[in-house]
Amino acid sequence: MTSSEEYKRQIMRDLAQGNVESLDNVPSDPSQEYQNFDDFAQRTTLDQRRQMFERSLHPDRIPASQMEPELQKAIANIKPNERDDVARAFFKHLKQRGLDERHLEQQLGLSTRNPNRMSADDVSRLASFAYHNHPDIFREVLAEQPAIIKFLSNPIVGAILGFAAAKWLGGRNK
Repeated sequence: MTSSEEYKRQIMRDLAQGNVESLDNVPSDPSQEYQNFDDFAQRTTLDQRRQMFERSLHPDRIPASQMEPELQKAIANIKPNERDDVARAFFKHLKQRGLDERHLEQQLGLSTRNPNRMSADDVSRLASFAYHNHPDIFREVLAEQPAIIKFLSNPIVGAILGFAAAKWLGGRNK
């Protein structure tokens, strides 16, 4: 194992043992810890995820050179119907900002503007665009469609969620 891999594991162990007392509204009772991502996604509400991402997701912490490949990998790994839902959610929120699907299709070089026909690469471009230009929309879509997070690497998840990720990262790095 390289020292880089060991370093990442140590960071994850540190995050998993983070000071939960400093987190707002996060119980320190071990029975309340999430066993895995699916447990996290099922037991948290949209509002809880929204608040968590709002407090902790700051795009300036993760450079584009790191985040974009992670988004591509994560979106490629989610189920096609979840990918459609993610694309639909991005379009919905971006449209509320006055950016229509046709304009985004041209600007981002998407193969289609139909969420049901979009490739993983198309959805990745849409996610990257939102991440860099509309981080609040990116956070909202993550809260609505948390499947993306499941496939991000532990260091990226830790950077996105901060210490709140400790509740379920512990089960991922074993």
